[in-house]
Amino acid sequence: MTIRTRFAPSPTGMLHVGGVRTALFNYLFAKHTGGEFLLRIEDTDKARSTQPAVQAILEGMDWLGLTPDAAPVYQSSREARHVEVAMQMLAAGRAYYCYASPDELKEMRETAQAEGRAPRYDGRWRDRDPSEAPAGVKPAIRLKAPREGETLVHDLVQGTVRVQNTELDDMIILRSDGTPTYLHAVVVDDHDMAISHVIRGDDHLTNTFRQVQIYNAMGWETPHFAHIPLIHGADGAKLSKRHGAVSVLEFREQGFLPEALCNYLLRLGWGHGDAEFLPREEQISLFTLEGVGRAASRMDYAKLTHLNGLWLRGANDARLTGDVLARLEAQGISADATAQARILTLMPGLKERAKTLVDLTASAAFLARSRPLPFEPKAEALLTPDARAMLARLAPALAATDFSVAAVDAALRSFAETEGLKLGQVAQPLRAALTGSTMSPGIDATLAALGREESLARLKEVAAF
Repeated sequence: MTIRTRFAPSPTGMLHVGGVRTALFNYLFAKHTGGEFLLRIEDTDKARSTQPAVQAILEGMDWLGLTPDAAPVYQSSREARHVEVAMQMLAAGRAYYCYASPDELKEMRETAQAEGRAPRYDGRWRDRDPSEAPAGVKPAIRLKAPREGETLVHDLVQGTVRVQNTELDDMIILRSDGTPTYLHAVVVDDHDMAISHVIRGDDHLTNTFRQVQIYNAMGWETPHFAHIPLIHGADGAKLSKRHGAVSVLEFREQGFLPEALCNYLLRLGWGHGDAEFLPREEQISLFTLEGVGRAASRMDYAKLTHLNGLWLRGANDARLTGDVLARLEAQGISADATAQARILTLMPGLKERAKTLVDLTASAAFLARSRPLPFEPKAEALLTPDARAMLARLAPALAATDFSVAAVDAALRSFAETEGLKLGQVAQPLRAALTGSTMSPGIDATLAALGREESLARLKEVAAF
């Protein structure tokens, strides 16, 4: 049997981080078993589904590197097939026409609530002859669900779960307007796509009992189910925007690397010993459903940020330079070829202190800015009249070097000794003058990256202020 998994988001809003983890688990399980990972856009809610939401899903999946093994399937394009299966069930006596009016259904709900029962359809049209139907009423089609016994689900994460069939009513599979319901469409699509394993959030577990009944009614083989716990905020409440970013594209905007986000989400509810830093190839090699826990996970943004810093430090310098240039451009800072070369040259030092691409971009901006530089308050405070005079004396000593890192370092040390100063007393005002801030990679490497002409021009401008 070929293992086939699917991620099936609804394009009614953002691609939530919980959905991303579900997609990741499906992807890794398929790749670990040599199977296929598919994407289905469940866009049957025509009133709420939007094209921007579809695009956000596709963009987010591409950014995360969770590439499906076939073109996405759009559920809305399969409506005729959903209707066909409903009619097959009707013809086989596994479903029936229901002519209950909205007022009747309302009365059923109110009666059940008054009696302290869960509201359920009472089956009044289950065995009635359609000839008794009221004139002018378009019927829905309902599943003729079993009324005795129980429905079992052997879940690969939750274990065996069951429900008494008396707790389930005859659900609608085709509405009176001829459109399929979500629960029915999902079963038909999973069957036709030959999905072997349905891995999804445990908030779908109650739906699974009803879906199993549709599989049974059609005589189809039931896929394996694995319902994974949800992600909560640090306070244990359902994850929402008040906890921080929840959309995958928000995490991208906030400067997280896709591999860091995936690495973090994998470890959020799945474990393999003490392993924390896991590249994609290792994730695929290690991932099994046995490692998925049953308890809800709590999102820890500080831990994600720390992990992102580790991934940044190991990332390719040219790739990070490209990311930084794009972010600078979005801020209105255009970097010419010279500035690009400076950023690439200094990237090994810049990324050592950064936790996100936002941090990295902020620390690299001085390499692309034109003069006069903007100064942070702390940097400006360092540039006292005495400091400016010292920098004016330093400039000729630097100008006499070839501006290699070693030559600049030697010149700075010699100058500090001559002036009777500690190296830091020279380096800190110098850093402020060159970068407009108090933080940068080593001052010798910073000078070498800026180059002779730009470094001396910045010093001259500050000294003359």
